[in-house]
Amino acid sequence: MPEFTPLFMDQLHDLFRWRRDVRHFRRDPVPEPVLDELLRVACLAPSVGLSEPWRFVRVDDPRRRDAVRQDFTRCNADALSDRTGADALRYARLKLAGLDDAPHHIAVLSHPEPAQGRGLGRGTMPQTTTWSTVMAIHTFWLAATAVGVGVGWVSIIDPERVRAILDVDPTLELVAYLCVGYPAEVASTPELERRGWERRAPERREWIRR
Repeated sequence: MPEFTPLFMDQLHDLFRWRRDVRHFRRDPVPEPVLDELLRVACLAPSVGLSEPWRFVRVDDPRRRDAVRQDFTRCNADALSDRTGADALRYARLKLAGLDDAPHHIAVLSHPEPAQGRGLGRGTMPQTTTWSTVMAIHTFWLAATAVGVGVGWVSIIDPERVRAILDVDPTLELVAYLCVGYPAEVASTPELERRGWERRAPERREWIRR
């Protein structure tokens, strides 16, 4: 077990603080060796029963990317129509995806019943395969931040439609659609906080005791 120095711990805390949901990207691509290394690091994530249920899909086809962009536009319009008054105005001013500028689109899917792991740990909590995939996404995200690469999670999409657009195994669950690239701007606070949408709750940093 390596010994982690106080300097390393300070830098690790900085990494957590500077990991942001990026929506403003430069258009220059991330070098292929860097993307490959991020995938290798993501696969170091823990998974239930060592099942490694995640599947990372590079979406390079312009037609598929455009179809996903259209689905986001449709879903975003529906979400806006559900809001009224000042709340609708605040929502309309938010930039909620970097689909136009991000040089890389990556879909992350999860196998709900992978043969690998032989079902260990999933009998009473089958959702743990999805949670394992989220762990891989977070690991990818932190590794990307460490090398100056931004990641944005696009959740305002219809997962079934996007899965059909990607023409992937229908048994796979779409967990995330990520925009990846070098950020056009960086900040240590969430954009939603900077734009006045929401703020962190200090009480979340306290233990709930029972």
